[in-house]
Amino acid sequence: MHKLKHTMETKQAYIYFLAVIMGIIMGISSTSIATFFKEITTPAIIILMISMFCQLPLNSLKSQFTNLKFIIVLLLSNFILIPILVWLLITIFNIHSGPIQIGLYLVLLMPCIDYVIVFTSLGKGNAAMLLLCTPLLLIVQIILLPVYFTIFLTHNVNNYIEVTTFLLAFIFFILIPFIFALLLQKFSHNNKGLDNLNHVMSWLPVPMMALVLIAVIASQISFVLKDLTVIYQIIPIYICFAIIAPIIGNLCAKLFKLDIELRRTIAFSVTTRNSLVVLPLALTLPQNIAITVTAIIVTQTIIELIVEVIYIQVIPKLIK
Repeated sequence: MHKLKHTMETKQAYIYFLAVIMGIIMGISSTSIATFFKEITTPAIIILMISMFCQLPLNSLKSQFTNLKFIIVLLLSNFILIPILVWLLITIFNIHSGPIQIGLYLVLLMPCIDYVIVFTSLGKGNAAMLLLCTPLLLIVQIILLPVYFTIFLTHNVNNYIEVTTFLLAFIFFILIPFIFALLLQKFSHNNKGLDNLNHVMSWLPVPMMALVLIAVIASQISFVLKDLTVIYQIIPIYICFAIIAPIIGNLCAKLFKLDIELRRTIAFSVTTRNSLVVLPLALTLPQNIAITVTAIIVTQTIIELIVEVIYIQVIPKLIK
């Protein structure tokens, strides 16, 4: 069983590709199927978030600070240098639409805290060190998201986002699952039932992520296909980001004289984005905006999965 779980995790990029294809086929084949998947999207995301947070070492925050230099580079590159890059790309590509800006900033400013661990390991980085830092990355990005919106958006965010609804979505989809996972980890050591539940949760992230991709794409694809101009606008930005971001991460890590393994780790962290966490927030936006923002996030996920397969071959050869 452990071998099956390991195979599922190491091959998850291919599983997600298959999920994307299945979502597209089912979404365009039947409106009733699309409606069904729309109904199950919310509970699927909640289960996914809980299972994902249960895999993070939430009770080992103190142990993260054993390599302070790595922490500094991780935070500097992810939360200062990458946001500047994203702002420059959006400015250079002349993106003025409020919904498109929201989608791009939402997905590109938030570093990944889940499957980046697997890709870092496959790309010969220090996955254990990055795993220890995932709770810190999650907390910092949650705090900084409204700050980034205030700084970078050229439109008044209140024109597009109902702040109360957005806040409730954050509490419902992120904060409550986070607290649940924290408590489960804390008390599972002394309770066999909770320990078994925690073990079950360890199996769920990959299949639930696949289910969420199918559900979101199947329920939204018909709307996306009606206006592909948005997709055409954002793909060049994603390609440029995929090329430039790892260079920035490596240079920053090199400046601080991190070892080769940690330089690769930073490169993976700054290029892999947290579409999983921001997706439920996008789905709570007003429908006309949610369709655009969701399409932007799903497109980023598809491109990112393709790029990650390339990264695990290229990054170890270039950073050595």
